[in-house]
Amino acid sequence: MDFARLILMAHGSTDEKQQAHELIERLPPKQLSALVGLLEAMLDPASLALANAPIDNEPVTAEKALAEARDWSKRNKSIPHEQVLADLGITQEEINHVKFEEPK
Repeated sequence: MDFARLILMAHGSTDEKQQAHELIERLPPKQLSALVGLLEAMLDPASLALANAPIDNEPVTAEKALAEARDWSKRNKSIPHEQVLADLGITQEEINHVKFEEPK
């Protein structure tokens, strides 16, 4: 058995990889783009950590959120509202002119 085949076998079945390659070849461009995004997310360490993180079922109350925000403010320098808007690339005027639709 050659070295390349040993490497492939160590990382998964060559038959499965071959089947995956064949399926990928049959995908239309739009689905191929979605598959690339999925594969990138599956291999991204942050995405993996998030996917494997335990679900937080603890309800967040307004009081708890406010206490956490106050605690954070004691340990960190606050960020001016104008700076947050600039970082997001929006202006206060844009916010003032947003029209919200009523839920149906």
